[in-house]
Amino acid sequence: MSKYSVHQQPVETLLSWIKSGEIAIPEIQRPFVWKSAKVRDLIDSLYQGFPVGYIITWRNPDVKLKNGELSAGKKVLIDGQQRITALTAAVVGQRVLNKNYNCLLYTSDAADDM
Repeated sequence: MSKYSVHQQPVETLLSWIKSGEIAIPEIQRPFVWKSAKVRDLIDSLYQGFPVGYIITWRNPDVKLKNGELSAGKKVLIDGQQRITALTAAVVGQRVLNKNYNCLLYTSDAADDM
């Protein structure tokens, strides 16, 4: 039995997981710290078809999430939180918390104070 598996997923699948809440951020993850220029660069890399690194998730029903709930079958994000949060803000349009725990809504003309 394999201890892990690697699956290549299209961006559309990641976006559907974000929208449905299937990807969950554990409370141990730091807040969002990327500046808007880095979010822009991620979107540009995706648009150009460049690799943007791995997203590592783990299914565990007992992990406490940032919202206080237990993970209960969700994909718990182990690595890739900044990239997933950037997609959440820039593409899906959901608000995110920055390093000062302020709520942000990313727009294409966002200032670099993210």
